[in-house]
Amino acid sequence: MAEITASMVKTLRETSGAGMLDCKKALVETNGNMDEAVDWLRKKGLASAAKKAGRIAAEGLVSVYVEGNAGAVVEVNSETDFVAKNDIFQDYVENSAKAALAVKGDLDALKTFVCPVAQKDMGTILTDMIAKIGENMNLRRSAYIAVENGVVSSYIHNAAKPNLGKIGVLVALEGNADNEKMQELGKHIAMHIAATNPISLNIAEVPEDAVNREKAIFSEQALASGKPANIVEKMVEGRIRKYYEEVVLEEQNFIMDPDKKVKDVVANFAKENNAEVKLAGFICFKLGEGLQKKEEDFASEVAAQLGKSA
Repeated sequence: MAEITASMVKTLRETSGAGMLDCKKALVETNGNMDEAVDWLRKKGLASAAKKAGRIAAEGLVSVYVEGNAGAVVEVNSETDFVAKNDIFQDYVENSAKAALAVKGDLDALKTFVCPVAQKDMGTILTDMIAKIGENMNLRRSAYIAVENGVVSSYIHNAAKPNLGKIGVLVALEGNADNEKMQELGKHIAMHIAATNPISLNIAEVPEDAVNREKAIFSEQALASGKPANIVEKMVEGRIRKYYEEVVLEEQNFIMDPDKKVKDVVANFAKENNAEVKLAGFICFKLGEGLQKKEEDFASEVAAQLGKSA
């Protein structure tokens, strides 16, 4: 049996980032072989990560990355906001956004994309972080948008640092106006989107099931009023128009100029710049959207750890 020295434990700890006792155990299990000890810890980390995978991760960060006329956005989740403030985690989210641009937003391809700095794929890096930091994390989603002729503008709300925050928006504008002016318009529209959360770019793109669901609700409400069928039909049509104004980006009143719809703002910009400009698309990621957040009862948790009832 090889002698396990404090120096060996220290070296392994610095190499792996694992705890001191785990490093000592790894060296004992592998008879002092440093490379095998690293592998042993990685395997232990994988097992540890698997145990954490069932825990809810609804905190974290959203990141955007724009290069030329293309952009990508990602969401990476953690269990606590504390981890989202960790430099290692933030670096990972930023690198994920850059990688997402390279793979055009394909999530599966993103997870297997090899980071040129770490020389590991993004999925493995995430697993290593789970083992090291001790929380479940999830590379949840990614998306990509690009235009042939125009710009992609970005906006981050509640920014932790540039390109990292709680809400990430990308806006694509097709056109031949001055790029700097189009970027400014795109950013203003992105800020509007962060505030209003539209579900589609235009009326034609509103999901049919969403429209039918709204129609059914409005019809039932109108019929309950006792109005004749022809009046009910007109009431429903009016409510659907109002619905479109609430959820369709082009039909929404612009936050920065409520007297104009977003589509009118774009049309006026094009006219003022003697150019052809149109909204080509947008992406909006809101952190934790659709995830159930765990309700914490810290008093009970502490009491339980102390062996007492709350």
